[in-house]
Amino acid sequence: MGYFSYLAYYNWSYLLFMLPCILLTVIVQASMNSAFKKYSSIRNSRNLTGAEAAERVLMQNGVTGVRIEPVKGDFTDHFDPRTNVIRLSEPVYNSNSIAAVGVACHEAGHAVQHAEGYLPNKIRSVILPAANIGSKLSWIFIIAGLVTSALQPLLYIGIALFSAAVLFTVATLPVEFNASSRALKCIRETGMLSDEEYVGAKKTLRAAAMTYVASAATAVAQLLRLILIANSRRD
Repeated sequence: MGYFSYLAYYNWSYLLFMLPCILLTVIVQASMNSAFKKYSSIRNSRNLTGAEAAERVLMQNGVTGVRIEPVKGDFTDHFDPRTNVIRLSEPVYNSNSIAAVGVACHEAGHAVQHAEGYLPNKIRSVILPAANIGSKLSWIFIIAGLVTSALQPLLYIGIALFSAAVLFTVATLPVEFNASSRALKCIRETGMLSDEEYVGAKKTLRAAAMTYVASAATAVAQLLRLILIANSRRD
């Protein structure tokens, strides 16, 4: 394939695979920001803070030994399985908003998954080391392989490494959706929120979950694009 033909193919593949994903990511991110902003401004009728809501999820599921700590920043909420700590961002930890309860319960859902040995969570943990290596090194090999045909084998090595990172991103989806499902179930069963407030928490978590869908779609599209580019160079 000549240089100009290859360049046209490269740009065509970008428009075909990546542009839709970029648009999806922008839409999903805007939706999440809108939902979080809206329900962060509405206090829940039980006056529960995010930290208190997370504690209730743990108690409801019989999970002990998990600390709940504040962490600086926005959207920095996460569960750390290495230290068994739920870290809630400052806008969530002490907030009594509907969004805070939803987010905190979601992170507590991850703690429950860890305590119960949730299988998809274990699978993701197995993939993690390879994914970390792939995310750090893949593009070094990919770029080197794209520079000249003499280094073509490096391109395939890079794609293989990148595949591990993509696999991890896809494996994250059931883990995130299940954590939200656990959170909403506990909110409903314990009456942490009223019916109307429950809907708000559900919308917040659904919007957040879609960011993972967009991320996975982008990663898969990029992988397919790299495979097509590699095959076109070989031909």
